[in-house]
Amino acid sequence: MTALDDRLARVAINALGEPGDPRLLDAVTQHGAPRVLDMLVGQRTIDDLQTDPEARRSASDPERTLAEAAVQGLRFVVPGDEEWPSQLDDLALTAPLQNRGGVPVGLWVRGPVRLDQLVGSVAVVGSRSATTYGADVAADLAADVAAAGRCVVSGAAYGIDQAGHRGALAGGGTTVAVLACGADRVYPASHRQLIEHIAAHGAVVSEAIPGWAPTQIRFLARNRLIAALTTGTVVVEAAVRSGALNTANWATRLNRPVMGVPGPVTSAPSQGVHQLIRSQAATLVTSGAEVLEEVSAAGEHLVEEPRGPVRPRDRLTTRQRQVLDAVPVVQAAPEASIARTAGLLLADTRGVLATLAEQGLAEQVPGGWRLAALARE
Repeated sequence: MTALDDRLARVAINALGEPGDPRLLDAVTQHGAPRVLDMLVGQRTIDDLQTDPEARRSASDPERTLAEAAVQGLRFVVPGDEEWPSQLDDLALTAPLQNRGGVPVGLWVRGPVRLDQLVGSVAVVGSRSATTYGADVAADLAADVAAAGRCVVSGAAYGIDQAGHRGALAGGGTTVAVLACGADRVYPASHRQLIEHIAAHGAVVSEAIPGWAPTQIRFLARNRLIAALTTGTVVVEAAVRSGALNTANWATRLNRPVMGVPGPVTSAPSQGVHQLIRSQAATLVTSGAEVLEEVSAAGEHLVEEPRGPVRPRDRLTTRQRQVLDAVPVVQAAPEASIARTAGLLLADTRGVLATLAEQGLAEQVPGGWRLAALARE
């Protein structure tokens, strides 16, 4: 068997079966594409094959299908090609989810970015009905990730997907769109300008054969590819039945980091994300820097823990704080009164007051001691 025979057999299988059919794909992984194609032609082992005449034509004339795809700027990347993203092979070891799974027989790609360059990429997914908050956070986060040299992968849908792609482009980085329809099509239609721009500068990827329309089952198949192509998945807004949670589930099954951006506790679009975080299925992230820390090797892109400003009081010893807390704000008090309030000996209190005066925290005025301006700030 030659590499061409294998490629043509994979094109034919791609036309006959639905994307992500685990029975079909596992058979190809186990027995090879040419042998499985022989079985498919006789319909001896796989049910529910494509009956659409155009799909049957593509299967019967795979060379023509490849040629027509090439005219549209599409290439068919298969296992064994230099461009094949080896991280997809992990799907062979992952159990199906909602009757989708398996290593794809190949991927149709439109655009200059090679799939083997997606190592270290990050998926940004979430609700189609994104809030302004969610879209802004997704865009900012994607911009930071892209600016760090990592590709941002999403599905080109409304809401968070769109924000993630645009954020990556605004950050001067690369973005890849994985579609549930053929890579030659535009879905949703209103995102034509965005998808065409991604095709010109990044890559548009699909498991579906050119010309196929998006369907619910193809979206489920697409989600596993987004999770498998990337090093980690960030979920920004997802309701309890969001498709983004399906992508997060795949990332978990593939042992890839899942990250969740929290929203208002009253926000329905964030309930699914909150559940991921609450169940410890996702790590809480609030910025691109935190995402980079999560997906990077140990010791890289470390994020400093947020801290409030250091105040003069923070440097004081426990005894010095005792005395300072006993010093009046405005009305001066004698040393003996301050000592009683602080619960210290008078001699000890005098020494501490002198030190506080040197530090500009207390001042001696007629009638005793009071806080200096620095301590009152």
